[in-house]
Formats: sequence, C-alpha cells, structure tokens
Amino acid sequence: MRTTLLRGLAVAGASVAVAVALATPPAAAQVHGLDIHYVPTPTEVVSAMLDMAGVKPSDVVYDLGSGDGRIPIEAARQRGATGVGIELDPALVKLAKAGATQAGVQQRVRFARADIFKTDLSKATVVTLYLSPTTNLRLRDKLRRELAPGSRVVSHRFDMGDWTPDEERVVNGIHVFLWTIQPR
Repeated sequence: MRTTLLRGLAVAGASVAVAVALATPPAAAQVHGLDIHYVPTPTEVVSAMLDMAGVKPSDVVYDLGSGDGRIPIEAARQRGATGVGIELDPALVKLAKAGATQAGVQQRVRFARADIFKTDLSKATVVTLYLSPTTNLRLRDKLRRELAPGSRVVSHRFDMGDWTPDEERVVNGIHVFLWTIQPR
C-alpha cells in the first residue's frame, strides 16, 4: 500500500514538473541577462492599462519586457497607436512579430530584442511595464530622464516605490498604476 502511494506521488510530481516545463517559454532560462520570466498580462488588464493611459492614435506605446507583444499589438489594433515592444528573449520577439502579423498590425508595431536599460525611450509617449518591484525602481531615473513631460507610465501589479500614482485601479484583483511624467 505504501509503495503504491509513493509511486502515485512520484507520478503526480512528474506530471506537475512536465506541466510547468510546458508552460514556461523554452528560451527564458537560457537568455543571458534575463532576470524576469514571462507571465502574460490578462486581456482585461491590457485594456485597463490602455484606458488609464488614454492611448490614442498619435501615441507611441513602448512595452518594456513585451513578452508575446500583446500590449503593443492591442494598442495598435484597438487604439490606432504605434507600438514598440522591447524584449530580451528572442523566442518571444519572434512570437510577438507573428502575433502582430496575425492581428494585421505589423505596419504599426515593431519588436526588438534589446535590453530595456540600454534602449532609448525618448520617442515613447506611453510606457507599459509588467516587470518586478526592483526593476521598476531601477527604471525610475531613466523614465524621468528620457520621457517628455506628459508621457504616461502604466505598470501591471508593481508600483514605483515613493512615486505617488495619478491613478490606481484593481482589475480582477490585480493592481494597475498610472503616473504622468512631470516637467523637470
């Protein structure tokens, strides 16, 4: 009886390990410098982020750590904006480009395999984030330095430390924060 129970637990554990392996993008653990693993932003949160930022056709939306590209794609598809995705994982960049083509917005979005800390953000009018608390804090000076006053920053789940958000929403239990870059 005990041996059967132990075998059952071993099989269950192996099944969980396989499920986790299948759910994790294959290149994520192999990309040098990648310290944040891809977790997709739910559709309702994407919509809330675009709404909170007031994205319009004249906007250039940069998504830092863009994963499968859903935020730039939806900014272009729903709002007519220009979308730019910055992602370290080449497999996710490829997936995002395919998604843009499938959505018919490949002329209004581009995806680059690049380091968010080395990317020039000065053309962005909106920056979206789903990174980590420490990465958000590291980005603050760069955002202040490179974004024009009036540019909007929207973060899924994580705040910016002592930056007071202009707006905070809870969407299906997930916090979404908006800040507007102030004049220097």
